[in-house]
Amino acid sequence: MLDLLRETVDRAAGHCAYAEARHVHHLHEHLAVHDQLIDAVDREEAEGLGVRVLVGGAWGFAATRDVSSAGAEAALRRALAVAAAQPAAGSRPLAPVVAQQGHWEGPCEIDPFAVPLDERLGLLLAATAAMRGDPRVVRAEASAVMTRTTKALATSDGTAVTQRATSCGAGIEATAVGDGELQLRSYPTAHGGTVAGAGWEHVLGLDLAGHAPRVAEEAVELLTAPECPAGRSTIVLHGEQVALQLHESIGHALELDRMLLGEAAYAGTSWVRPEDLTADLRYGSDVLHVSADATLPGGLGSFGWDDEGVPGGRTMLVEGGILRAALSDRQSAAAVGLQRSGGCARAESFARQPIVRMTNVSLEPGTAGSLADLIADTDDGIYLESNRSWSIDDRRWQFQFATEVGREIRGGELGRLVRNPSYAGITPRFWGSLDAVCGPQEWRLWGLTNCGKGEPGQLMAVSHGTAPARFRDVEVGVA
Repeated sequence: MLDLLRETVDRAAGHCAYAEARHVHHLHEHLAVHDQLIDAVDREEAEGLGVRVLVGGAWGFAATRDVSSAGAEAALRRALAVAAAQPAAGSRPLAPVVAQQGHWEGPCEIDPFAVPLDERLGLLLAATAAMRGDPRVVRAEASAVMTRTTKALATSDGTAVTQRATSCGAGIEATAVGDGELQLRSYPTAHGGTVAGAGWEHVLGLDLAGHAPRVAEEAVELLTAPECPAGRSTIVLHGEQVALQLHESIGHALELDRMLLGEAAYAGTSWVRPEDLTADLRYGSDVLHVSADATLPGGLGSFGWDDEGVPGGRTMLVEGGILRAALSDRQSAAAVGLQRSGGCARAESFARQPIVRMTNVSLEPGTAGSLADLIADTDDGIYLESNRSWSIDDRRWQFQFATEVGREIRGGELGRLVRNPSYAGITPRFWGSLDAVCGPQEWRLWGLTNCGKGEPGQLMAVSHGTAPARFRDVEVGVA
């Protein structure tokens, strides 16, 4: 395949300033059950080539499912024609990159596609069975996903690389009804569970059936729990909720194409300006340290090279609350005078061209010890866990999040459950209220698979490493 891709970019020589050709083979399975019924056993497979060229400052892109030499040549001709039809754009430089060679493969101990289907479904059905018993639990659900993506890339800069990544994940959810209320409780995260760059061993390690009784019990308990008290309060966020907060109010806000207004028509812009990258902008408190790292084992945003051939690496985005860098590709990096790309060019499939996407954006662990230590150090507040919904404006400035469950904190101890909790804030003020982050023993990766961006739209998977964290003087209410 690399020979075909090299042949394609060689054909482009003399017709464009830059060319790249990608081959992608994508295999995906989704399993879903409720109670003791099977809802879905879905399998999708796609393979094809994508060719992108830069002519006179204008991009041209074309894709094909014909992975032959003739198919690649036809895609190249269409890409050149698309670029030629664009309005004159002037010079559009790309940040330099050293030619790359090699192969990268993500971790996978147990091939999920080799595990018998009956065994995989049996694990999910055992989890739903363990959530039933109380008649107020009216629905018990479990699902799992597994994906394998194989890529090859050749560019006119001399890069020729191959990659292979496997991911797996699963989750459960109980729905309880009673006393005029409907409540949901999930594990390990809401919205379908958490996914990791790993094999079936990740799903086994989640122990869905072992956590199922607690999930059902808490769903029932929420039916009669008091509503979350409204007002300003100290909050402690579970790591999963920190991950979504990080994704929405830091990750997206620091995508350089949004800052340059390149996504204004669809995904939005950012409250952060390109000039803030050199102005020591205060993004949050002194304990806020945020990295973008494409080398984390198990991360959905981990790779050997991005889809422009830039090696995966680690960059500090925020240090001690001060903005240090943004997420960029070769074009956006050059547009603001950076010497290198942030290695964040990623495409959903062979049929989409690379755009700026997050790698693994993480809140670095702090010094607050365990979650138990952090709770013990909090006199009064609310502990919030498992996202239920979220809303944030297109500049990533104002937001509101709701969680499945809250617990009162009184005198350094967790108290009763409260239902329908929510919190709201303004991004820099909220991160400025961060005063404690748990230590490495609580830090873990949380996978998110449905991050949307681009026009036409693309979905992307990414992980966020976080630990539980505490925020002071936050507006809390009822969702």
